[in-house]
Amino acid sequence: MSKAILKFIRLSPTKARLIAREVQGMNAEVALASLEFTPNKAAQVISKVIASAVANGGFEPEEVIVSSCRVDAGPVLKRFRPRARGSASGIRKPTSHVFVEVNQAAKKED
Repeated sequence: MSKAILKFIRLSPTKARLIAREVQGMNAEVALASLEFTPNKAAQVISKVIASAVANGGFEPEEVIVSSCRVDAGPVLKRFRPRARGSASGIRKPTSHVFVEVNQAAKKED
């Protein structure tokens, strides 16, 4: 088992969780291939974290399975936008922490 963590990425956790749920339980090679063609910022970020977890364990992507892919909320950057009559409204810029664990796949008997 090997893992990789990416913290404080400027990405909404709710949007990233949609992608994280898709790749859980997949073969790492298939997950990387499917994320490459997913038009989403979260897909690109999670793809890099999966590749890092595979490299941290010294494995090849075809020999491992993404056992856990978790996205937690990080701190929120708070900004303000000026509005009419001298007032202001808030803007929330969320950050995320991405955790990926990969395990070796069980060997198939032919």
